[in-house]
Formats: sequence, C-alpha cells, structure tokens
Amino acid sequence: MLVLAHISDLHLDGTTRASERAERVRDHLWGLPGRVDALLVTGDIADHGAESEYEEAARVLGLRDGDAPFPVLTCPGNHDSRAPYREALLGEPAAEGPVNSVRVLDGAAVLMCDSSIPGEDGGALDDETYDWIETTLDGLDADLPALLAFHHPPIALHHPLPDSYRLGDPDRLAALLERRPRIAGLITGHAHTPAAGSFAGRPVLVGPGVTWTLRLPWEGEQVADRDAPVGLAFHVLDDAGGLTTHFRVVV
Repeated sequence: MLVLAHISDLHLDGTTRASERAERVRDHLWGLPGRVDALLVTGDIADHGAESEYEEAARVLGLRDGDAPFPVLTCPGNHDSRAPYREALLGEPAAEGPVNSVRVLDGAAVLMCDSSIPGEDGGALDDETYDWIETTLDGLDADLPALLAFHHPPIALHHPLPDSYRLGDPDRLAALLERRPRIAGLITGHAHTPAAGSFAGRPVLVGPGVTWTLRLPWEGEQVADRDAPVGLAFHVLDDAGGLTTHFRVVV
C-alpha cells in the first residue's frame, strides 16, 4: 500500500502570508504520528518564478537541509519558471526543457510531468514529455503500478477560471491511458479546490491550493477565499490498484 500526502499551489512570493500558510501545512505533515511514503507538490510552487521564491520553497519543503521525514516530489505549474526551478529548488543545472522526473516507491512509481507552457497559463504535455512517459514506463517492472502527476487537470471543474486553462489535447492523454493500463490515476493541482473526477476510465484527483481556495459559482461571486484553511490530501493506492483520497484542512 502506498500513501501519498499531496499539496499544491503554494504561490510563495516572499510575503509573510504565503510563507506562513506553507509552513503551517509543512509542520502538520512533518508532525504526523504515522509515516506517509512521500509528499507530492503539484506545481505553482513559486508565484513569479523567481530564484528567491524557489530558495524559500527549498527551505520550507526541507529540500536543502534534508529534514523532511519522507521524500518530497515536485512538478512545475504555470507560475513556475523552469531554469530557476531546476537551479534553486532541485539543485540542478539551469535548463529550459520540460522538468520531468520519476520516483519509484514501495508499491508504485510516481511520474512527475511538466504540463507548463512557458509564458502561458494553460497547460499541455509536449512531445518530449510524452516520449519520456512512454520510455519511463517501459523501463519499470511490468507489475509496478504508476501514477501520473502534473499541474493542469484534464477535466472540467465547472468553474470558468480553471476551466479556461486546463490541460490541452486531452485525446492524446486518453490514448496514452488506453495503451498503459498500469497507470492507476492522475494527480493534479492548479484549480485551488479539492476535487475528484474521472478521465478515460482513470480517477483524477485535484489537490486543494495552499495559498487560497477557489469559491465555486454557487458559493459566491468572489473567486478567491483567502481565509479558508490550508488544504491537503492523502492518496492511498492499495495492493489491488484501488485509489482512495482523503481531503483535510489545517487550521
């Protein structure tokens, strides 16, 4: 059984407010009495894509001093910038290509895919990323299930803001899922609201935003609820391949 903690959309911008909210959920996760297998962060880690914002993220997420009690897995969002993301957050050489990585855990592989399009709010998995997914899956043990994580949901969430900037070319992703039955589900962020749906026969699990929560159309006209508690999710992939999600808030 695999247990993933999941947060998204920290939008660290150097302000006390953004830092405090990120640290609040970090402290909650670091203090859990039981161990999770990894923490997954699905993009928009920085607000402006600045090097200083990724340096702060590395500190908050324990990526520099190694004090995280479990692996921390990340993928970029539309607010992120690839070169400083690589250099200041991951400690890698700066480069402009898609930031894709895989982590094999006890029970599953998590493929962190880059759905960002530099300079745009919408998202897409480009040719390089699709090729990387196929090659990575081919290199894994045939019996090992996989989860795909990226920023932009491929489904409608019934709010005009996230639905204006969802993942492009969903048919190509659907074709990949049809060819790859080992993919147990899709984990995304971007929408700032906890949500669950399905796409091409797979669950789609959308993590809540750390910085603010989206108000749905029937909840009021103001889009951003900046006073909502910080949200997180726990995804459980069981030995039969079933995927269950528990959403939580940290007050």
